[in-house]
Order: sequence, then structure tokens, then C-alpha cells
Amino acid sequence: PVKDRSSYSTCRPNNTEAVILAPVPKSQKVPTIAPPFHFVTPAKKITSPGDIPKFHDSAALFPLSKSCGLWVDQIPPVQQSSRYGNTSYRTWHERLTENVESLMLRFLPDDLKPSTVEIIPYFTERFGNSSRIDYGTGHETNFAAWLYCLARMGIIKEEDYHAVVARVFVKYLELMKKLQLIYWLEPAGSHGVWGLDDYHFLPFIFGSSQLIDHKYMKPKSIHNDDILDNFSSEYMYLSCIQFVKKVKKGPFAEHSPLLNDISGVPNWNKVNTGMLKMYKAEVLEKVPIMQHFLFGWLIKW
Repeated sequence: PVKDRSSYSTCRPNNTEAVILAPVPKSQKVPTIAPPFHFVTPAKKITSPGDIPKFHDSAALFPLSKSCGLWVDQIPPVQQSSRYGNTSYRTWHERLTENVESLMLRFLPDDLKPSTVEIIPYFTERFGNSSRIDYGTGHETNFAAWLYCLARMGIIKEEDYHAVVARVFVKYLELMKKLQLIYWLEPAGSHGVWGLDDYHFLPFIFGSSQLIDHKYMKPKSIHNDDILDNFSSEYMYLSCIQFVKKVKKGPFAEHSPLLNDISGVPNWNKVNTGMLKMYKAEVLEKVPIMQHFLFGWLIKW
């Protein structure tokens, strides 16, 4: 690992200083809804850089699957010449679309069943795009949006947030890794070697938060294979690092220079604040990503 790179100053070729100087995004209490409900089909609203500040001024940001996994086993990849983008993923996604309403109705109380018109698009979008057969941080953001909608409706309560990340999000992450490996989804909007990860961002935020104040585990611990082997099942950040090392070939510093540089940061608190700033700058403020995001009544434009 490199020496202290607490500012991530060498990690990105562009816009680094602005990210460093930006304030750390703060969590906000989720405002819950009350009758009368006005659920609507969500639609795209962001079309230009000028629309981004309006989105960030809204209250929609940041607090806070077993059958879908079985479908992967039932729909094996087809033999094809191209490595990426196995077309069997479209069959899997079609089955998801056919069953998604019944999945939602399992946990929605009667008065909130009409919300399916609004929350289903976030749910289906979180698994990637069936036309392009790709997946990226924009799709991952839809998972956070779906959870936010459930919190607004009071289905997820504040005391559930820790369990939502530790259990629900972890299960979602496991499923996405399975989809990526089985169907070789194309990375959507990848930054190449200067990206944090080809597909994900949120698990690095949650994972670094999980490790804050850990007595023995330091950011540089990602280079210790024994630690990864023994603790990746307990710590999300380590699990992500181990997965990257599994799917990418060559020296870690060459295929993942950003993660390698971050390992030189002295403590997890600095890693976490840096991750939050980067997520805002590299995902939530990027028009090519956020132009696909949907707005309805629960997440207003």
C-alpha cells in the first residue's frame, strides 16, 4: 500500500480537488407519508447539468432475494461467442418483470398496495438493463431509492436501518454478484481502472462505515489474504475487495489503483467520508447516470 493518501489526491485524474473540498453529505430523517396517497408512475426528469442541483436540494437523499437467485439457477447462460452480455439474462429479467408485482404485494398492507405503480420501476431497474445487458452504479442507486420509498411509507422504520444494510442490502449484493458472474453483465458507465469498482459503489460506503473504530482492521488490511479469507463474510468492504481480486487478473495496484491508493488512508473514518464525497460527485452529480433516474410522488422532482 501507498503512504497516507487521506485526500485520495492521486486517485482520480479529474475533478479531484473539488471532491476533496466538498462537504461530507449528511443524512436526513425520512419524512413518512400520510393519507391521502397520490402514487404515480415515476418518470425521468434530469436532462442537463443544470437539473442536478435541483435534485440535490430535494429531501429524497440518503437515509436509509431468495426466489430471484433461484431463477438464475433455472435459467443457465447460453453458449455464445461474446463473453459479456449473455442473452439468457433477458429471460431472467423477463421473469422478474412478470413476478415483481406479486413480490411487492406480499409485504404491502392493503392501503399501500396502490404504491406498486411507483415502487416497481425502482425495484426492476435495480437489477440492470435487459436491453443493454448491463449494470452499474445508476442501477444500484435504484435499490437505495426503492428502500427510501419503503421508508417513506413506514414499512422500513428508523430502527430497521442497520438490519436493512446488514441483511437486505447484503443479500441484494450477493445476488448481483451472481448475475454478474453467470450472465457477464457489461459494466454500465465504468471508469476503467480509475473507477472504484466496475459495478458497485454503495457497499464500499456501507462497508467502510462498518469498520470505523475497529481495533485491529485497518484500510491496509485489504492486502492481507488471510484477513480477506477469514473475515470477508463478516465485513462488506473486505467482501468487495475479495470479489474484485477474484474476477480481475494481475497485480491489484494495476487493475484497481483507486482502491489500492485508498488502502493507504490511515483510518476508516477518512475512508468513509471520502467515499460519501465521491459517491455524490461521481454518481449523483453525473448527468449520464442520473438522467435515467425516475421521479414520482414518493421521490419528488
